[in-house]
Amino acid sequence: MRNTLLALVLALPAIAQPPVQQPAFQVKITGHGPPMILIPGLASSGETWDSTVARYQDRYECHVLTLAGFAGVPRIPAPMLDQVRDQLATYIRDKKLVKPVIVGHSLGGFITLALASKYPDLPGKLVIVDALPSLAAMFQPDITPEQAKAQSGLTRQYMTSQPANEQATRAQIRAMVTSDADFERIMTWGRASDYSAIVDAMVEMYGSDLRADIAAIHSPTLVLATWIGYKPYTDREKTEANTRRVYARLKDVDIRITDTSRHFIMYDDPQWFFAQIDEFLGGKS
Repeated sequence: MRNTLLALVLALPAIAQPPVQQPAFQVKITGHGPPMILIPGLASSGETWDSTVARYQDRYECHVLTLAGFAGVPRIPAPMLDQVRDQLATYIRDKKLVKPVIVGHSLGGFITLALASKYPDLPGKLVIVDALPSLAAMFQPDITPEQAKAQSGLTRQYMTSQPANEQATRAQIRAMVTSDADFERIMTWGRASDYSAIVDAMVEMYGSDLRADIAAIHSPTLVLATWIGYKPYTDREKTEANTRRVYARLKDVDIRITDTSRHFIMYDDPQWFFAQIDEFLGGKS
């Protein structure tokens, strides 16, 4: 009898189990008050925001992300950025975070825009730190979404045809931040990041175009932009014109340009950085 039952059980069709979703980010929570979510950039740690957390933790409950594949966090399969966006929306709902302020740097700024475009009722105010809704448009202001998508394949081909190059990476990061200590900190995060995750993120961001999607955003948005680290490819006038062009469909946007900081504004000029955010959030310390 037992053997008969066992045979029947074995003969039953297997019930498909939904795939286990891998976490797209890790979170560290500090402080108290209304929620603030902070998203770092490509190959960066949540430690990017240490000084920001120190400033705001007495007024906000800071939820600091480190994305999968970066700074020692295990990678997830592509598409990476869509998973981060959608899991972050789930996180906001599950944690019952009411209209969180979301601050994103670089890739983190792009993810912030993607989240607010797809889930416009979830976020409160947005702070976008040196990021655009189309990375491709930074280099080709008139590029179409179709052209950007096609070129993203070339980006993957180029990045995967050669291994991560320490010397080239150092030159790229050196242009993004001024002080030696900050530079070495960022390099340490990069060395601890999974190169395939970096490739996935760059390809996905380059091939995505949110210039039309951001019209759905109804959160007040502060955009902090830089240009001195991108010389000689641009100047202040070109940077401001292009930034306003790519954000043209975002209704409630306040664009401010710094003349003193490279890409990591929170490191290069914290006084200017915090002054803009304090004013935007409606409180000063």
